[in-house]
Amino acid sequence: MTGRREAPLMRGGGASGQPLSRGSRIGAAVAVGVTLGCVCAFIYPDGLISRSPDSVIHWPRKVDLVACETPKEVANVKSQLASLERKNAEFRKQIDELSMKLQMAGHGKNQAMYSAGPFGTVKALRTNPTVMPDDSINPRLAKILEQVAVKKELIVAVANSNVKETLAMWFTNIKRVGISNYLVVALDDNVEDFCKSKEVPVYRRDPDEGIDSIGKTGGNHAVSALKFRILREFLQLGYSVLLSDIDIMFFQNPFDHLYRDSDIESMSDGHNNMTAYGFNDVFDEPSMGWARYAHTMRIWVYNSGFFFIRPTIPSIELLDRVARRLSREPKSWDQAVFNEELFFPSHPGYEGLHASKRTMDIYLFMNSKVLFKTVRKDAQLRKLKPVIVHLNYHPDKEARMKAVIEFYVNGKQNALEHFPDGSE
Repeated sequence: MTGRREAPLMRGGGASGQPLSRGSRIGAAVAVGVTLGCVCAFIYPDGLISRSPDSVIHWPRKVDLVACETPKEVANVKSQLASLERKNAEFRKQIDELSMKLQMAGHGKNQAMYSAGPFGTVKALRTNPTVMPDDSINPRLAKILEQVAVKKELIVAVANSNVKETLAMWFTNIKRVGISNYLVVALDDNVEDFCKSKEVPVYRRDPDEGIDSIGKTGGNHAVSALKFRILREFLQLGYSVLLSDIDIMFFQNPFDHLYRDSDIESMSDGHNNMTAYGFNDVFDEPSMGWARYAHTMRIWVYNSGFFFIRPTIPSIELLDRVARRLSREPKSWDQAVFNEELFFPSHPGYEGLHASKRTMDIYLFMNSKVLFKTVRKDAQLRKLKPVIVHLNYHPDKEARMKAVIEFYVNGKQNALEHFPDGSE
């Protein structure tokens, strides 16, 4: 009923039924709107759409939280940027090092320039990159090395039937120490069968008329010369080799004492710090008067019967150089040629080998001169336990090898006493 009475008013009719003017109708509409607004404001003080108390309470807190976290986020972004910059610098350094290694290996001979660091901080690269392994060189040997080597490293000895008894002492001591990554390269069927009967890892090379004739009948020097040709395949397959003559006794695992920072690590024939590691020697020529004294640098030779060689381009070049010279100079001593190729510098008419090298500790990798002339007579040095002892200075090898075992393994303190310093 109320709606029916209000309808004429809303349509523009007055209470008396007389039509309202346009201005009156607008004024009436405004009045009705204001009245309805006041009524709603009185009934719904919080508004027609109510907000939960929680939202009202927490809204300012959310604003405050965002404002508090913003500095932390900025700091975090800055930290991430700094970390990325450091990593980028490390990557650039690695790229520079790899580029330089490629240059040293002969694969990137461009004119790239490198900036030096501050005074006293510059250090050149020592370690050449390893070659890319090529199993196609010798698939049969590659399969053997996969089973024998540890971390792509192994001890290798080359032997024929002439040294069977000494060979037995050699691998018996290796087994006693607990070394598993070793291999005998047999130069004849007899040695191959002997190793197999003793459960010793053995590799019999494929027939090679030239090498086999020497390997089967040759003496120590002839057999020693072959190792440079034989080792080449090991390096091409990507393996580092610790080459060992068989007149060597093992007392510790040698792989625990290698630096691996050079192409060649070799034991020395030197018998003290000067001769093994180098010294300034003065040459005196009185006829020169005021200039009679000339300074020279000297070092005793590396022993070609015990050295660690990494699979690098300079290492393979060294083997090639020595093998080539020995084939042309059959009367040359392999150790002399080995050292000449390793140490002689470039000069007119000759390009020297660019190989890095390290001399092994003479009291850990001990030759028999050091042992019999110095160590056995020194109370403190006698207490040291060597990694290996090489009976390279004495021809009565088997007798001295047995005595060395008695001294270092069985603790017999007088086992070395009855031997002279040198050979009789």
